[in-house]
Amino acid sequence: MSPAGTEVVTEVEGHRLTLSNLAKVLYPATGTTKGEVLDYYVRIAPVLLPHIADRAVTRIRWPHGVAKASFFEKNAPAGAPSWLRTVSVPTTGSRGSGEAGEINFPVVDGLAALVYLVNLASLELHVHQWQVDATGAPAAPDRMVVDLDPGEGAGLLQCCEVALLARALLAERDLEARPVTSGSKGLHLYVPLDGSLSSEGSTALAKEIAEELQAAHPALVTATMTKARRTGKVFFDWSQNSGSKTTVAPYSLRGKERPTVATPLTWDEVEAGAADEFGLDQFRYDEVLARVVDLGDLFA
Repeated sequence: MSPAGTEVVTEVEGHRLTLSNLAKVLYPATGTTKGEVLDYYVRIAPVLLPHIADRAVTRIRWPHGVAKASFFEKNAPAGAPSWLRTVSVPTTGSRGSGEAGEINFPVVDGLAALVYLVNLASLELHVHQWQVDATGAPAAPDRMVVDLDPGEGAGLLQCCEVALLARALLAERDLEARPVTSGSKGLHLYVPLDGSLSSEGSTALAKEIAEELQAAHPALVTATMTKARRTGKVFFDWSQNSGSKTTVAPYSLRGKERPTVATPLTWDEVEAGAADEFGLDQFRYDEVLARVVDLGDLFA
């Protein structure tokens, strides 16, 4: 798919799509165009799509590029094609307090749906920790996710240190963690679950581990959301497991200055990042494409 033209009519999985403004620069710092963004998502789709399958997708859109304003979009876009799968999910209020309300989320069940949404300048794809069943109802979470978010004066090195500490605590509970760069400043840890925990249960488990780490390593870890208490520390964000919360999907681009990607890692890379300030960095989309060729899907 070439970014040279400004508009292309194409067919994807039997669906006719008009791709517009392909030459528009979405990342001014690197000159990365919308066409190049679409090309990335098409090429990464074989490893991305399995990890967002059957999940309601929230998008963050940058119609004029990352130097301009963005907005969250949960409902399916106005004028979405009839073939785009959608699911009506109760809002936080209706799930937690009985108030009426639903969101009609899109579900990305193939390349056509992915290309359609990305063509709307949806640079970031965020999903819940639960899937929807055949009727569209939310199932029990199949994973627990922790966001390791460095405060002022901390960085990726400290996040890697905390990730290794968390891996040990999870192993004591017979749980295995998979590390992923956030594509922003920190790291995410994904822990597969067997479906026996509710969102409330996985949230409580993540908070338990956060507080255990905070008690053992108070100079390094905080379990408190207050930003003033994060200086020099890593915030162990356990709240990502709330039924209403979403996390940027593995292999999604981020709307940062550079076109970085939430990138699955090996634990050897995390250990290198904990040993050296320059041992690990966030990865650009072109680097991620090369990694998948060389390493396959580390998140599989």
